[in-house]
Amino acid sequence: MVALFSQVVLGDKKLITILAGGSGSVKLVRGFASQRSDVNVVTNVGDNYWLYGMYVCPDIDTITYGLADLLDHDKGWGIKKDTFGFLRQMEIFGEETWFRIGDRDTATHLTRTNMLKNGKSLSDITKWMAEKFSIEIKIIPVTDTAVETRIITDKGDMHLQEFWVKHRGMDEVKGIEYQGVEKARPNPDAVNAIHDSNLIVIAPGNPLTSIGPMIALKGIRKELSKKKHKVVAVSPIIGNSPVSGPTGKYMEAAGIEVSVLGVAKMYADICSNIIIDTKDHARTKEIEALNINVHESKIKMTNKQSEDALAASIIKQYYS
Repeated sequence: MVALFSQVVLGDKKLITILAGGSGSVKLVRGFASQRSDVNVVTNVGDNYWLYGMYVCPDIDTITYGLADLLDHDKGWGIKKDTFGFLRQMEIFGEETWFRIGDRDTATHLTRTNMLKNGKSLSDITKWMAEKFSIEIKIIPVTDTAVETRIITDKGDMHLQEFWVKHRGMDEVKGIEYQGVEKARPNPDAVNAIHDSNLIVIAPGNPLTSIGPMIALKGIRKELSKKKHKVVAVSPIIGNSPVSGPTGKYMEAAGIEVSVLGVAKMYADICSNIIIDTKDHARTKEIEALNINVHESKIKMTNKQSEDALAASIIKQYYS
């Protein structure tokens, strides 16, 4: 794989790699994709879920649909203007339909599952699907090994999808576990992408459920630590509130301060730079005390222009 990446770097091109998962991540990935094509996206697999016998990969699919301009931006996942005949029939059959996958989305999951059963790896399938969607940049699952994010609640432990989608995140969170991460082998393509990149960006996904499963892989964390001076994290927190989703709830359960400082402490051993919102200027000195450089920007991405603007500012500030 090193040789493959060497070919990409020809002509003095230097790679950019983004660690991505969740709705906040896809916005930044889209921003980078609009600036350049020599980008790798290493994706979370911790929220992958077996549904009706199909293997659903929410973060991989959200990135794929986002880059293919198919994403339903109102929901933050799935395919826009999708139909739901499949789910209506499942309801008739008496099946639970809390996971609202559309018909075209179902085709993605069914095709992926059949290819897995025929011996293809998740990495190979993801690459093939990206080509089918005419996506230029590389989408790389962080591992081909099953890693499952489990949420420990006052009612027992459950898969992340069951906690957040089925139960709407209503149960009290006691902790988070990444099942299988100790034995999981990081994807060599993901390790090589980090190694060969001149800029590594930790996207503003949930640091515990979107980014956490990836950096919990020893090989990934080790490579990030080696490249620490090239790693830039974008905060998913403004003030004491997450930009979106249940990030705050998870951080509180883990005993982590819900703030940019809390995020900085989580990434301190793998990251030398962090981008915070201008509203968090007062936390700058505390973060710098962790030997992390701080850059202030408008980090809330509400439209394509703000996505492009944030990506462009990161490239200008850190890419060399």
